[in-house]
Amino acid sequence: MKLFKQRKLLGAGLGLSIMLGAAAADAGSWQQNVAIGGFNKVHIYTPDSSSPIGDGKALLVVLHGCTQSIDAYLSANLEQAAEEYGMVVAVPDAMNKAGFSCWSYWQGTRSRTAGDYKNLVNLANTMSGDSSRGIDPNQVYIAGLSSGAAFANTTACIAPDVFAGMGISAGPSIGTSSSGAIGSCETANVASRCNSYAGSYADHFDTQIASIAHGTNDTTVDDCYNTQNAEGMAGVYGVSQLPGTDTYTDGGRSATETLWQDGRVSMLWLNGVDHAWSGGQGASGSYISGAGINYASYLGQYFVDNNKRVDRNSGPVISDISISTSGSQVLVSGNATDAEGSVQSVDATFDGDTSSSVSGGTDASGFFSLTSPALADGLYEVTVTATDDEGAAGEPYLSTVRVGPEPPAMAPELSNLSAHVAGQCVSVSGNVVDQNQDLESVSIAFSNGSITAAVVGTEFSGEQCDLPGGAGSATVTATDMTGLSSSASVSFVADAGVTATLDQHIAAGRLDYTNYANCYLEYSSASFRLDEFSVGGGQCQWRDNDASCNGPQVACTGGGGSSSGGSSGGSSSGGSGSGGETCTEHSTYNYYQKTAGRAYSTGNPMAPDYFAEGSDEPMAGSTWGLNTLHSTDGSNWSVGNCP
Repeated sequence: MKLFKQRKLLGAGLGLSIMLGAAAADAGSWQQNVAIGGFNKVHIYTPDSSSPIGDGKALLVVLHGCTQSIDAYLSANLEQAAEEYGMVVAVPDAMNKAGFSCWSYWQGTRSRTAGDYKNLVNLANTMSGDSSRGIDPNQVYIAGLSSGAAFANTTACIAPDVFAGMGISAGPSIGTSSSGAIGSCETANVASRCNSYAGSYADHFDTQIASIAHGTNDTTVDDCYNTQNAEGMAGVYGVSQLPGTDTYTDGGRSATETLWQDGRVSMLWLNGVDHAWSGGQGASGSYISGAGINYASYLGQYFVDNNKRVDRNSGPVISDISISTSGSQVLVSGNATDAEGSVQSVDATFDGDTSSSVSGGTDASGFFSLTSPALADGLYEVTVTATDDEGAAGEPYLSTVRVGPEPPAMAPELSNLSAHVAGQCVSVSGNVVDQNQDLESVSIAFSNGSITAAVVGTEFSGEQCDLPGGAGSATVTATDMTGLSSSASVSFVADAGVTATLDQHIAAGRLDYTNYANCYLEYSSASFRLDEFSVGGGQCQWRDNDASCNGPQVACTGGGGSSSGGSSGGSSSGGSGSGGETCTEHSTYNYYQKTAGRAYSTGNPMAPDYFAEGSDEPMAGSTWGLNTLHSTDGSNWSVGNCP
């Protein structure tokens, strides 16, 4: 069985969450040094996305290794896995360290009420129990490196009811001594120890899964533990190893994978990785390797494919729907099929001035036919839903039908508008009802162009990307075949991030040379993302994901700028200039005014004088003087704001 990519697709008008106004403060970003679950410091990344399975987001708790700061995981590409698989990532700093700042897996009481075992259980339960985080308690996982891996394995054995899966990387076997971590391999009966740790919770092993990994170049922790741990967890679960191996590839990097029955255990050899967390291309930091695959992404896919606690029954699928009228009755027919079982019933509801419903079954081929009771004249919304033998309902089908004579011509009606933001892409959805049933189109106008929405029944949806960052709005217009139309608007806040090279960020004013060394050491000539953060007083600062690479305080743009790095780092606004012309202004440092062509310099190269291009007006300060320039033609610039 080879792992493959899966993505959760949003159906037309369905599954779109309402995102009016600003997104949650912790969405798509790190919260650092959070005190939670008994830990003083936990780095938490909350993605914008949800898990492709189950209900809500997953949770992955990642435990650091010996001598390793949790800050190292801010550059381990955990964000990529979090966003792709809808996983909240929590990286706690051990409270009860031993040895070289290790998780103390080899000493102390192994109990869900003792030390950091208690804290990890509390952390997982606190986060999954907080409804505002949207975490599915059936998708709570734990992983770790080295001592963190051994501690994660022990914790997952102690609390299999809490942790649906584990990711153990370069970890000594549970119950071994500290000497076994850096000395010769210690033999351990992992299955026996794990079962004894679980006690009365052992029945939850029936639905737990485990990934065991080790770098092929690891010379610190004996790689014998990889096989011993995998075979040990297979013994806990009672599953047999499958023949052969697979190769998992990721960005030119690879790992060799061995699987056990039903995907319950996976053993990985991380090719080219030493004693480090394998973070994939671009990963860096203390005991973080960029030589191997992104192990967190592997875990995300492995958990999605093999989680045994999530209900995967999707309900029946209905198709080939036909809706017509016969006198005062509505006739509905079509097909309903269920991949996992059988169709129990098909229901149709008719909502208008009055409401009614009718139910029925299908024949052997899946065909159904339903007839409504006698209905009063009017327009009815028809909803058709099929339910399977396990009680799961499939996606409903919605349409409209008129009983009785046609009303006077009137424009379509829009309602329930919502916008879902994913980076600089925005999906707009809602309902459209045309009393005359002659709807021609629904269009959605964004600041960077208009699109035609997809309409299914009474629901519409459409997505536009490459939107500027900051506050924006979309105008939806529904038009019928006679030319009558109606419009409504919805607001949103798009991502204000910009991806560019270091030189492009500097040229655009997002960075300067003050912090050049840190940025260059981290990114060199590769492109990387900066986000704009307000620092008050109309000033903003551009920062990377862990704020290690950040720029000067500049005027806020209110938007994201160009991904090519060619836009100004200052603010711009429109106004009415002389003769009714549009006025544009930019506020930033003199150096960036010059690089953008709005100014020039003369005099001493070490402390030059700056002048506005076109007007030759002097600009206060030297290279890092902060000035506002305005122009009505884009060529001749003057000092000050637009008049």
